[in-house]
Amino acid sequence: MKTAPVALLPGVCVLLLSASTVSAVSLSVSPNLQQVFSGSSPVSLSCDDGWTVRRTRGNQTDECGPAADFRRLNESLCVQDLQTTFTAIYWCETSSGQKSDEVTISVSEKGVILEIPALPVIKGSNLTLRCRLSTGDTVAAYFFYSGRHLVSGHKEHTISNVQQSNEGFYWCATDLSGSSAHSYLRVRDPPTTSVRSSVHSRETMSPIPSLPPPPTNCSSPRPPPAPSSCAPVLRLLSHLLAFCIYSITTGLLLSICLDRLATRRSGNRLPVSVEMTQCIEQNYEAVVDITGERALYEDSEYSE
Repeated sequence: MKTAPVALLPGVCVLLLSASTVSAVSLSVSPNLQQVFSGSSPVSLSCDDGWTVRRTRGNQTDECGPAADFRRLNESLCVQDLQTTFTAIYWCETSSGQKSDEVTISVSEKGVILEIPALPVIKGSNLTLRCRLSTGDTVAAYFFYSGRHLVSGHKEHTISNVQQSNEGFYWCATDLSGSSAHSYLRVRDPPTTSVRSSVHSRETMSPIPSLPPPPTNCSSPRPPPAPSSCAPVLRLLSHLLAFCIYSITTGLLLSICLDRLATRRSGNRLPVSVEMTQCIEQNYEAVVDITGERALYEDSEYSE
């Protein structure tokens, strides 16, 4: 029982190391809109390899493929028909139950919709909201944010340098066509260069099923070399490894001292506090000697 805390330390270290290597997986949506009119062109949704697109519509949850209006075109692309009005939540999921962030899409029969992204907006970017009629035209409207009136009489409203404080519900309204549905804007930190490139290529995918995947954009800048992007991760792993070694060593020393105290307590040789102090000093001197010899060895190698 006394060594239980020591036995838990390797498990804690494994959790710390594994948490730093988890990669972000997101759902791709095209067109990237939360609100669409019924009867519009289908919405295409896709995940990374090994992930499946799933949705919750009403009280029913299903995956891409079986439903006629939610069908699979290939291994990575699904299509959602928009012939009826509904609101559904979509996400990517693995067979083991891992999930990505959720995306909400509302199909509306109202006279006006708010054009707002379905995917989270990158912090620091600019965002333009538009109020669009069912005829396809944008219209001057009133824009609202979390119950607060933002601007009137403009066909669009631009949010510059989006920050976390801009998250919330947005909607628009016109004098003739009424109000749009309310949609929640999400904001996230900028991804790494490699993730940004893959997200960009998926967002530019055409929603038309007959078109092949788009070619690689040769004009886009290449990501930086792998060592520069991996350096912070390697530095973090080295610090975590050093912390784990220190924690395990300290726990083992304490366990040894406690075992010695339990063995000698029957002889009443010294008080517990004195025994504990001597034990820690002896083990500390041993660690110092080993560390010192290692340092001298490294200095001699460096001088050669």
